Amino acid sequence: MLRKELKNFPDSVCFMITDEDITNAPMKPEEVCGWCISLGIKRIIFHIDTDSAESVFSYLDEIRKISGIAHLNLCCDGKTEVSGKGAEVSVAIGMSGRDEIVNAIKQMAKDGVNPESVDEKKIESYLNFKFEPDLVIKAGGSHLTDFLIWQSVYSELFFLDVNWKGFRKIDLLRALRDYQLRKRRYGK
Repeated sequence: MLRKELKNFPDSVCFMITDEDITNAPMKPEEVCGWCISLGIKRIIFHIDTDSAESVFSYLDEIRKISGIAHLNLCCDGKTEVSGKGAEVSVAIGMSGRDEIVNAIKQMAKDGVNPESVDEKKIESYLNFKFEPDLVIKAGGSHLTDFLIWQSVYSELFFLDVNWKGFRKIDLLRALRDYQLRKRRYGK
């Protein structure tokens, strides 16, 4: 019934989850991708907040399975793996938005970019993640991270009390219903 009410879907959705969340439910991103793709969402990003490089190995193979249903960009430990075809899915593990901006500025300096030519578009061209999510979904009770700090400035935010392991398709549909009811102002 809820699905029938939905008419206005975001083009891109970002899910922010913790290392503990993904460790407890490593198969969940592939399942959630399937739901999003079936709804026509074009770009999906998962940010996994972690400080532990060792914990990544326990769920990396499960994350790679996304490439069976979508075009996967897996960014981890300074490297990017690309595989699969279909909807664009990016998984960023342990990345910080502040680090992304600092790295973009460092690269501009290495490329000899004239400081007078630096504007929003120039900075955006140097960022790792080029798209701005329409909707950011944060499952569980923990705080947002600074990931996509530049790109998500006009994103709609949706917080769930449900932790990632308990996240269901009905929770996604509720977030999308909330999104469709909002009046987007893009900072105006």
